[in-house]
Amino acid sequence: MGGLEINSSREARRHESSWTKNLEPKGCPGVRPDRRSRRVRSPSPSIPVPNCDNATLHHSRTTDFFLSFSNLSLSARSAKFLSELCLIRMMATENANGISKHSISSKTPAAAHPLAVQPAEIASNINYHAEFSPHFSPFKFEPEQAYYATAESVRDRLIRQWNETYLHFHNVDPKQTYYLSMEYLQGRALTNAIGNLNIRDAYADALNKLGHELEEIVEQEKDAALGNGGLGRLASCFLDSMATLNLPAWGYGLRYRYGLFKQRITKEGQEEVAEDWLEKFSPWEVVRHDVVFPVRFFGHVQINPDGSRKWTGGEVIQALAYDVPIPGYKTKNTISLRLWEAKACAEDFDLFQFNDGQHESAAQLHARAQEICAILYPGDATEIGKLLRLKQQFFLCSASLQDVIFRFKERTNGKGPRQWSEFPSKVALQLNDTHPTLAIPELMRLLMDDEGLGWDEAWDITTRTIAYTNHTVLPEALEKWSQSEMWKLLPRHMEIIEEIDKRFVAMIHSTRTDLESRLQTMRILDNNRQKPVVRMANLCVVSSHTVNGVAQLHSDILKSELFADYVSIWPNKFQNKTNGVTPRRWLRFCSPELSDIITKYLNTDEWVTNLDLLVNLRQFADNEAFQAEWASAKMANKQRLAKYMLQVTGVSIDPKSLFDIQVKRIHEYKRQLLNIIGAIYRYKKLKEMSPEERSKTTPRTIMIGGKAFATYTNAKSIVKLVNDVGSVINDDPEVNNYLKVVFVPNYNVSVAEMLIPGSELSQHISTAGMEASGTSNMKFALNGCLIIGTLDGANVEIRDEIGEDNFFLFGATADEVPRLRKERENGLFKPDPRFEEAKRLIRAGAFGSYDYNPLLDSLEGNSGYGRGDYFLVGHDFPSYMDAQDRVDEAYKDRKRWIKMSILSTAGSGKFSSDRTILQYAKEIWNINECPVP
Repeated sequence: MGGLEINSSREARRHESSWTKNLEPKGCPGVRPDRRSRRVRSPSPSIPVPNCDNATLHHSRTTDFFLSFSNLSLSARSAKFLSELCLIRMMATENANGISKHSISSKTPAAAHPLAVQPAEIASNINYHAEFSPHFSPFKFEPEQAYYATAESVRDRLIRQWNETYLHFHNVDPKQTYYLSMEYLQGRALTNAIGNLNIRDAYADALNKLGHELEEIVEQEKDAALGNGGLGRLASCFLDSMATLNLPAWGYGLRYRYGLFKQRITKEGQEEVAEDWLEKFSPWEVVRHDVVFPVRFFGHVQINPDGSRKWTGGEVIQALAYDVPIPGYKTKNTISLRLWEAKACAEDFDLFQFNDGQHESAAQLHARAQEICAILYPGDATEIGKLLRLKQQFFLCSASLQDVIFRFKERTNGKGPRQWSEFPSKVALQLNDTHPTLAIPELMRLLMDDEGLGWDEAWDITTRTIAYTNHTVLPEALEKWSQSEMWKLLPRHMEIIEEIDKRFVAMIHSTRTDLESRLQTMRILDNNRQKPVVRMANLCVVSSHTVNGVAQLHSDILKSELFADYVSIWPNKFQNKTNGVTPRRWLRFCSPELSDIITKYLNTDEWVTNLDLLVNLRQFADNEAFQAEWASAKMANKQRLAKYMLQVTGVSIDPKSLFDIQVKRIHEYKRQLLNIIGAIYRYKKLKEMSPEERSKTTPRTIMIGGKAFATYTNAKSIVKLVNDVGSVINDDPEVNNYLKVVFVPNYNVSVAEMLIPGSELSQHISTAGMEASGTSNMKFALNGCLIIGTLDGANVEIRDEIGEDNFFLFGATADEVPRLRKERENGLFKPDPRFEEAKRLIRAGAFGSYDYNPLLDSLEGNSGYGRGDYFLVGHDFPSYMDAQDRVDEAYKDRKRWIKMSILSTAGSGKFSSDRTILQYAKEIWNINECPVP
């Protein structure tokens, strides 16, 4: 025993000695243990001790430990030492890693107040989560830790409303809409939640009590990487409006771990890296471990003796639900965005193979499951990539439909089993573009194979339940999937699609013989021998009860061109639903100064839910006091944006210059190339001017942002060109007071919330007839930003609403585009000399040695793949430059410009997503509001 005690004692002393050598914490010089007395020596009076609460805690703990340690027996001392050493070491490690000024407040009690509305109680609830819902080491309350605790405090309030909403829908059993979308661009949830719950000020005060600023805490949140562009942002606006309007509705999507990509800008151009929004966790989502559905891939179709069919074999992946609460604005209703995560079961892990050294084989199904929700839009240049995209789309559709059917059966309210004939009167399914098209054959399969319905009944239910929104006329976006890949992955669904196609053809032959010559383009199956495909848009049109476009021009093109033959069969099937944006996120929350002025002059804040009230601002457009306040709010937003741009790009921009912004997905039809070529010519002219001539010009800062798809070569070259041009112009002392060009990296919702309020001119310059709608144009116009643009998408309606004099129009119209392309093919196009001069500068290496010839070649020649200027950049260049001259002149007259800005906001009432969703609810879904009492 004695030997053991001595050895333990020696071991303890050895550990103690090695640890106490480095005990002195950083930031507290002079505080260290006195080894002779085992007491803590007082700091030297000549060295001031900083206020370090955590460091004091370390030394208080250490003092108590050594005082008690010196009075114990060797064995007890050893036990005491070893039991407490871990805690002290942990605290020392925290200190060594940099104890900050922020720690959990002892002045504010940690007490649960999940429904708190007073700042003191909210602060206590935040503290409670920091202490009792820990995700980090104790004793730290840095901004990151404060964000997570704050989010969980807000979530407490949301969960109560969320549960009440779910229960209310269950009891009332209304017809409910389910919105299926591959993308959602939610943006930060914290600002939206506290804004919609009307508790922003209370949370700001509560965080002040805890030593933090709300603005700093908000910045800790990473955007959920669940989307890419307008499609996903629209879906998120719609969810906000559904909740605000108290509509019974849910959204369904996929929980992408790494998103599309995070964009980095290097000397080589755009670099793609994985998004890290789930690197730690999202405090807003709630995993529903009881909501799991099997999703099958591959396998074969089994024909039973009674003639029924069953899909069996293959691989089965589990779909696990993660729910995100979507609160309405100043309402109790809080609906769900249900995201599916793909996983395999424990029994799918082969222990025998793993122990035999076949580690990868043992976990094959787990690995394949993780691929499904790894990234948004995986590359599809290979068969493996195509199969993965198809897997994603089917995974979303199958899991969501199984969930919808479960809920339909669940809401019986004691009335006995549901009748399937009720399904269309209780369920509305909206397909957001063609990505969820597989919901059509999957619903048919579930009804026939699992529920035992016949074809006719299943078809009647499906066609009365599903509606389709078309978002594009671009051929590459109208999905076509290889029939062989579909047969391989989804054999039962291909049988169903074949039968739908067969019956459609029979219907044409029996009732519309005049369309027989058009049948090959109208069919769902393109049986081209070289590349047989399934036309997903055609399947949607044939199988849906309603098809809608997203702007009047777009809907007209669908009816007159893309789907003209179907319109002749079903003229009442086609509608227009012009897109909209939520005024909460896109004005009330992102531009509080401007919002306060609007509320002040309208004498009400009801415009936040009734945007048509903005029209009443027109009476103040010439009011000098109103103009002054408006200009001041816009300048405050510009100054914030300038500070942000310096922070993320290192480029200093002048808030007194005209802020000219184009931010959207990089694509040739969106014509960022037209923008940058125009900037190059502007630079050339400035270089040719005398200093006196330059001083008379309108200083301009051009900001361009957006992501180019990783395999889209020309789009990535455009990103590179913008950055190269900016590098030259911004470093040119003769010019950079009059022109700067800056690329905004990693454009997302949170960046947009900074850019849009600070904008003064926004470019929406797509080739006419090619942009379905656009929604960023609506956000810019709503924030008093003037638009330079073509008559494309929603630009047409925006111009009508805000007034022609407040819109800088240029370019060919949609009906002129086919003729102009034909003239180009015939060699009749003559380029503008200014356009040629700008291109020559690029080719001459004025902006670096990068080879831009492949990009510029797309603008050359009269025809051929990747040539012939398909998007009419050269044709529209002269009128574009003329429109920019009009912008320069208008901006010099500050009173006129401010008036135009006011009229832009005043004319934006139509473009609320509340209006759009009410139209969907009444004219497509046939659902009514269901407010929580």
